[in-house]
Amino acid sequence: MGKKAAAVTVCVVVAAAAAAGASVVARRQMKKSAKWSRAMGIVREFQDKCDSPIGKLRNLADAMTVEMHAGLASEGGSKLKMIISYVDNLPTGEEEGCFYALDLGGTNFRVLRVHLGGKDKDIIPTEFVEVPIPPCLMTRSSHELFDFIAEELAKFVATEDEKSHPFPGRQRELGFTFSFPVRQTSISSGTLIKWTKGFSIEDAVGEDVVGELNKAMERVGLDMRVAALVNDTIGTLAGGRYYNPNVVAAIILGTGTNAAYVERANAIPKWQGPLPRSGDMVINMEWGNFRSSHLPLTEYDDDLDVASLNPGEQIFEKMISGMYLGEILRRVMLKMAEEAEFFGDTVPEKLKNPFILRTPHMSTMHHDTSSDLKDVASKLRDILEINNTTLRMRKVIVELCDTIATRGARLSAAGIYGILKKLGREITREGEDQKSVIALDGGLFEHYKKFKQCMESTLKELIGEEASDTIDIIHSNDGSGIGAALLAASHSQYL
Repeated sequence: MGKKAAAVTVCVVVAAAAAAGASVVARRQMKKSAKWSRAMGIVREFQDKCDSPIGKLRNLADAMTVEMHAGLASEGGSKLKMIISYVDNLPTGEEEGCFYALDLGGTNFRVLRVHLGGKDKDIIPTEFVEVPIPPCLMTRSSHELFDFIAEELAKFVATEDEKSHPFPGRQRELGFTFSFPVRQTSISSGTLIKWTKGFSIEDAVGEDVVGELNKAMERVGLDMRVAALVNDTIGTLAGGRYYNPNVVAAIILGTGTNAAYVERANAIPKWQGPLPRSGDMVINMEWGNFRSSHLPLTEYDDDLDVASLNPGEQIFEKMISGMYLGEILRRVMLKMAEEAEFFGDTVPEKLKNPFILRTPHMSTMHHDTSSDLKDVASKLRDILEINNTTLRMRKVIVELCDTIATRGARLSAAGIYGILKKLGREITREGEDQKSVIALDGGLFEHYKKFKQCMESTLKELIGEEASDTIDIIHSNDGSGIGAALLAASHSQYL
């Protein structure tokens, strides 16, 4: 073969190799593009299912109102329990004196001392102590648990100064926040239905928890009575009402969610007792259990529910509360990893762990304003061990955070609107200038700013511009503590 022919052959081979290389690159690009398209398809389908246009939210609010009526009519008449709280007097701001609160809701309990100054109520000075419960007392006997609590309560009371007990001869009074399922029978009594959160004390089930605490306080020589047995939502309502007489409802948006509101006693068909002098009764809705065909449920919500400890229950809570938002995000990301190789050829192992991605992590990523979304990158790296994400990928994660938070916030607003409709306060009536105020508490509301802002703007959208000035949302902090003490004051035996 001559030199010229050899050169031509070399050129042909080089050209073929280059063409083959280009073909490989092109195939890789096509494969990469196809994966991205599949991932974006998963995202768009999820966004479509989460969509909550204003018409759907109005239907949802109407469904909430219908369920409220049904729950007030009879026990078991609705998914909403609409529990009669026996709280018929809310704080007026005139309360004076020193009152105590006991907040028992987990492996620790808090004891608070709250000083109320009547009309001079700008500040409520409080003192408190937090006490861990020895694990062995969580499974032994009712007698041992309540004796331990009473002893710690007595130690705290012993730190009183002269100003802390300004009415000689009066018995001290306590608001008791007991965050376990209870069948309430009066303002200061309720039988334990079951334990949760790691407690398992069989001899306490079916017993009056207030009676057990009262007997324990007697055994340690503590002159104190439980004036009010409450939950944190009702405490939040009390705290809001203390400062603002126009508070009509309270919402908890935290790890879990619930709502309570002030109902007219004569509008509660299942109420059997005499009508209270105030004419009002606070209703604990237990709205986390709300369910409706108008809820924008997705496959991820269904799967989360099936895998939960209480399948078929607390559907509303599983869509809007802090316990679950991060988990919904993880489930969407996992599908993208499994079906579209969004994070590479292998599915990140950490991404398979339920609840590893918490709502505070999601909030941090959602609020990332840096040009390269460095907070998103660090959360993916530190929590899920996902490295080398591109800016385009990180933008998709932020988009998912926004979709999940927006849906939760808009559903929360629809629930509040449903309560306002039940009370007939969703519109402005001629000659009426009284505001309707909603007290809110919980870490989700307090710390997830985009969630809070979206919820508030959606509520205004539902109410309409002309009536939006008549609805206010305020932050009522520590309903499980200060709110319980306030309810002890408003139900004092010395009123």
